[in-house]
Amino acid sequence: MGELRQMPVPDGLVGERVDAALARLLGLSRSRAAEVAAAGGVRVDGRELGKSDRLVGGGWLEVELPDPPSAPVVVAEPVPGLRVVHDDDDLVVVDKPVGVAAHPSPGWDGPTVVGGLAGAGYRIATSGAAERQGVVHRLDVGTSGLMVVAKSERAYTLLKQAFRERTVTKTYHALVQGHPDPSAGTVDAPIGRHPSASSDHRFAVVEGGRPSVTHYSTLEAHRSASLLEVRLETGRTHQIRVHMSALRHPCVGDLTYGADPTLAARLGVRRQWLHALRLGFEHPGTGLPVVYESTYPEDLAVALERLRG
Repeated sequence: MGELRQMPVPDGLVGERVDAALARLLGLSRSRAAEVAAAGGVRVDGRELGKSDRLVGGGWLEVELPDPPSAPVVVAEPVPGLRVVHDDDDLVVVDKPVGVAAHPSPGWDGPTVVGGLAGAGYRIATSGAAERQGVVHRLDVGTSGLMVVAKSERAYTLLKQAFRERTVTKTYHALVQGHPDPSAGTVDAPIGRHPSASSDHRFAVVEGGRPSVTHYSTLEAHRSASLLEVRLETGRTHQIRVHMSALRHPCVGDLTYGADPTLAARLGVRRQWLHALRLGFEHPGTGLPVVYESTYPEDLAVALERLRG
């Protein structure tokens, strides 16, 4: 049973949409307020209101807030394919396979990097929320490649600061449809929630979004696709996927962002062709610059060879 809030409709909210009114009144996000209304949790004088209904003055407002979801739990278990690239007292660098999340989250019950490290006996920093302790950056479940996880509290603080100040070098390889023109350039376009998305899992270039900068250059140009080297200046969720889609050159296999399923099927790609190839930063223990590199996983390598052939 959730929390029930009851009050007269505030004068300052008369005429407001229900989702906007709840966001202002209760400090919720607009999307969270819409979810409360969709679940039947908003009534005025006993009449249930939808998210786009308008509040009328003089009524008695009742809002039933569902109980917050319990925090996801880290399950310590070995993760097949999770390879440790480097390990010392301050940090561990892993090569994350596709199908593995960085940490547990609502709606995800599959394998995670933090669970895999715990299952392999690694002790990581306790800084951060319980389900993502030690995690200083993330990769999408469908993106493979390099991630660094802090083991010491000092390393966590310094690495978080480095990512925040954009001093970390993050280099990806992406196979995208067609041929970007120009063949090398920078995408500087803000990213936010997709305005028509029915869930929180799709993003787009939107006015008022968070500043996002992606640099790319073409390594190989083939008839139907191009292999790009991509360097991220910022680190937004789905940033490369969104920016490439905005250029009308989505990552091969990225059906969420408009990729052609026919090309993906021809190359045998079952996820976005995107790999975090190189990661460089100042080591939080020694202060010296370090660079770690990965190789393409088998599914991406096979697809690229088919394209070349």
